[in-house]
Amino acid sequence: MVKLVYHIVQHDGGWAYKVGDAFSESYPTHDAAAAAARSAAAKQQQADETEVIEYQDSEGKWRVETARGDDRPETSVVD
Repeated sequence: MVKLVYHIVQHDGGWAYKVGDAFSESYPTHDAAAAAARSAAAKQQQADETEVIEYQDSEGKWRVETARGDDRPETSVVD
């Protein structure tokens, strides 16, 4: 099983969460970024429908993949 770790970090004049090399949007406070990370981590574990997803990779390229709805990662938040 894949494990994703959400790290709370200073970013772009505020706070964000980071998973691997990808940053979230910036939040004005540490607490707001931490709450967003906890919410994203919880949603990441929920089973859903299989669907096509689009995302930007660490090199700035947009990728399109099929995400199986029953293949969910284990997540945690490191503050």
